[in-house]
Amino acid sequence: MKKVSIRAVLSTVAFSVALSSFAMGASANGNSKPALEPSLVKIQGDYNLKSAKKVKVIVELNEESVAEAKKKGVAQSKSKGKIKKARDEVKKELSKASKTSKVKREYDQVFSGFSAELPANDLEKVASLPGVKAIYPSVEYHTTEVKSKEVSAEEYGSEMDKSIYYVGADQAWKSGYTGKNMTVAVIDTGVDYDHPDLKSAFEKYKGWDFVDDDKDPQETPAGDPKGEATTHGTHVAGTIAADGKIKGVAPDAHLLAYRVLGPGGTGTTEDVIAGIERAVEDGADVMNLSLGDTINNPDLATSIALDWAMEEGVVAVTSNGNSGPANWTVGSPGTSREAISVGATQLPYNLYKTTLTVDNASYASAEVMGFPNDKALLDASGKKYEFVPVGLGKPEDFEGKDVKGKVAVISRGDIAFVDKVDNAKKAGAVATVIYNNVEGTIPDIPGTSLPSIRLSKADGQALVASLAKGSVTGSFTATFDQTVDETMADFSSRGPVVDTWMIKPDISAPGVDIISTVPTNDPSNPHGYGSKQGTSMAAPHVAGAAALILQAHPNYKVEDVKASLMNTTELLRDRNGLVYPHNTQGAGSMRVVDAIKAKTLITPGSHSYGVFYKDKGKQVEKQSFKIKNLSNHSQKYSVKVKFKKSHQAIDVKSTNDLVVNAGKTQKVNLNVKVDAGKLSPGYYEGTITVSNNKETYDVPTILFVKEPDYPRVTSAYVDVLGNGSFEYGSYLPGGAEKLSYYIYDATLEKGELLGSYTNVEKGFSSATWDGKINGEALPAGTYYLYAEAVKAGQTTGSLGEFEIK
Repeated sequence: MKKVSIRAVLSTVAFSVALSSFAMGASANGNSKPALEPSLVKIQGDYNLKSAKKVKVIVELNEESVAEAKKKGVAQSKSKGKIKKARDEVKKELSKASKTSKVKREYDQVFSGFSAELPANDLEKVASLPGVKAIYPSVEYHTTEVKSKEVSAEEYGSEMDKSIYYVGADQAWKSGYTGKNMTVAVIDTGVDYDHPDLKSAFEKYKGWDFVDDDKDPQETPAGDPKGEATTHGTHVAGTIAADGKIKGVAPDAHLLAYRVLGPGGTGTTEDVIAGIERAVEDGADVMNLSLGDTINNPDLATSIALDWAMEEGVVAVTSNGNSGPANWTVGSPGTSREAISVGATQLPYNLYKTTLTVDNASYASAEVMGFPNDKALLDASGKKYEFVPVGLGKPEDFEGKDVKGKVAVISRGDIAFVDKVDNAKKAGAVATVIYNNVEGTIPDIPGTSLPSIRLSKADGQALVASLAKGSVTGSFTATFDQTVDETMADFSSRGPVVDTWMIKPDISAPGVDIISTVPTNDPSNPHGYGSKQGTSMAAPHVAGAAALILQAHPNYKVEDVKASLMNTTELLRDRNGLVYPHNTQGAGSMRVVDAIKAKTLITPGSHSYGVFYKDKGKQVEKQSFKIKNLSNHSQKYSVKVKFKKSHQAIDVKSTNDLVVNAGKTQKVNLNVKVDAGKLSPGYYEGTITVSNNKETYDVPTILFVKEPDYPRVTSAYVDVLGNGSFEYGSYLPGGAEKLSYYIYDATLEKGELLGSYTNVEKGFSSATWDGKINGEALPAGTYYLYAEAVKAGQTTGSLGEFEIK
């Protein structure tokens, strides 16, 4: 059988498989090619439409939700009106079309429809029912957190204050803005409302538990037979409104908790939408969703619900995801058109130079990778240690090895860096040396639990070879080099959003090593605190700030709150002094007091002109924005637009000088003329600068020439259907000219072609598989599905892991 060599760059790697590119051999599968299910316009899901397997879906109705009808000036009654009648009619027809279907949750406030469970082979019939607008998948949502640890009583105070003071919350308090009379909904894993620092934020009605369907939205406790304990929602709540030994951004805000993520921090679309609806109905001023999936799509049901929640006057804040640093990694609901999506930053920190000498040999590539705090690094510096190799640093790699008081030498690969270091700490090591398994440099990993030094692949292999000779001692030194200003966290997901081509995140906020409240599950010791990092930790900073802004400006609309935050940010630069792209930092890093004091609001706070395809001649697109003058006197504004690398082929015309009277709003038209034939295909970033001679406001804007370089395929997966049958598939953001699937064993060295398809439509695609390669069933073990898609000259791969038992 002829082998073919394929090199593919992975843009999306599922299940935390850390690969950037690899070569693979593939052969044509001897099985007959399974049929790829068509992607129906109304069915937005990864369903095998011939399978009797039960699936969970969200059904959207043609009848408008309460929020949609209100926007048109129509009063929509939930209990007796048109929406209930329309829903009941569709449910009646559903029961006929799918005899075993079950309706679970009903929605009407910000989403018109219901959730249901039914066989996949009934979906086409349901999609064709009168009154059905669309069917969406009830996908799995997770907390957007990448690392956590408990914090001792000596640590928590000053560490929490770093982020709160840094964004200026304390200065807002001095002006009397503490979040008083503001209600913030925490849509998350539940909240420990008995925590001493959170008690004052809760009243008798605490929210709702959509996981267990009761009125007690408490976190999943330790020892719960249903699954792993959670602490995430309590941490988020503390960042928003803690008022005790630590303080949140809005310490006097009222909290409501909606538990939509159960044991282990996992939940589904149907509960997340229910939480959004309930928060709106309960009168929340702000809602925080520190959760997400990996699907870059602005039109999934959760994103739609958030858009309408904003229309209902609730400021919706969501995390942007933790799949960075590549572009296009934002996932729903961070893809929402209207909600405020938040990226994560790291507060200023110190850099140290290092030397590493082991057995009288020096390693020139040695650099500090991470450390828990400056004192821990400096205390470990300059001392003699024994160095012990421990493979990949998995728990089993430490078995039978004595690393207590020693330095663990670990290879990159298989598990996260922070887990390698944590495993070394548990085994008693005082520091780690982590070396690369590929060419290049290991990234900075802030906040590792032990001082950690990184090495190149060559130096690491040389060190391990030296250690193989026997017991070896050495030392490392750490010398202060420089202070790095606030920077973007590498893990923070980037935009743009596919289809809308919007800039995401909208704004950024601290999200690395944030200390806040966590449950202890011990009434005798209720003061629990922990350090977490992720965009989950960044979003509640913005949610708390939104509460302060609304207290200061009770007449603000949601667009005003969003604009005030985005218009007054601090632009961030990387360690080389270069300003981060718009799709990395959004408008910049949040500054609370500046947002409260803003006298000019520019809405929207960012722009995308979309895609320009025209080869000959010029293509013109129109945009506009509004300037609101909040001062007590008229102001004259100038508007300038500049694109990077435009080469005169991008011409923007706008109103030059504009006078806006006190308290008034005026529209500014922008016409963009692009000669795409004179530009290289790609992404072009620009800035709209609005100035009144006293203040200057920078509004991010982007456009694309030719087909954008979005990932052609994401979210490769294999589901076990039972009886030796499997379903495999992937998500295609824009369709594909060719889509191929390969099966790999755990070594990722031998790949077999499973199926290849042409002219595949955008959306989810799936097929069935009998678990055989070349007529033989695969033995039990770990395998990978590699999906490769080609469109408009771009090739993208996505890798998903699965088990055969």
